[in-house]
Amino acid sequence: MTNHIYTTFDKIKDRNAKEIYLKQRGKVIWFTGLSGSGKTTLASMLEKRLFEFNYFCQILDGDNVRSGINKNLKFTEEDRLENIRRIAEVSKLFMNCGIILICSFISPTNEMRQMAKNIIGEDDFLEVFINTPLEVCEQRDPKGLYKKARAGEIKNFTGISAPFENPENPFVEIKNTNPDIDETVRKMLMQILPEIRFDPTHNL
Repeated sequence: MTNHIYTTFDKIKDRNAKEIYLKQRGKVIWFTGLSGSGKTTLASMLEKRLFEFNYFCQILDGDNVRSGINKNLKFTEEDRLENIRRIAEVSKLFMNCGIILICSFISPTNEMRQMAKNIIGEDDFLEVFINTPLEVCEQRDPKGLYKKARAGEIKNFTGISAPFENPENPFVEIKNTNPDIDETVRKMLMQILPEIRFDPTHNL
């Protein structure tokens, strides 16, 4: 079967031109961790702080993506992998416009995260592991999902009936048991800012 796909990436303004315009470096900040670990809260706080520093960001969150572009996917292993693949491809499109993506997804296996990194590019993929113990996540359980999973009402639930593999070498690891969210976000910023800071001599 003949492939009739013809990309136009060579005809549009390149990533560097858009980064110069936005005065920032496009990156994908990929939050991973158990449900209830604090990914969404910390991602939202990070976006707020980056906006205060005049950085232009976009958040992609599990629930929002599942209700839109990926609403046809279930929670089988195959569909979870496809969920992450689509997210990575969308993230790359945003990033190539010079935008900083903050992605908040459980993405439970090393295979999934490695696939996302391969699509996005190793130098542009900043993995942030929100390392919150399972018992703490269950105590929080803001959506009541753990309770349903324990009762057998939700199948293939990460941490209960499906595994979560800790990242082997994350860019940042946050042990999210500290109630001081501002301090936690400050620590993330210290490591992330040098990666996204605009340098006009970068490609000279």
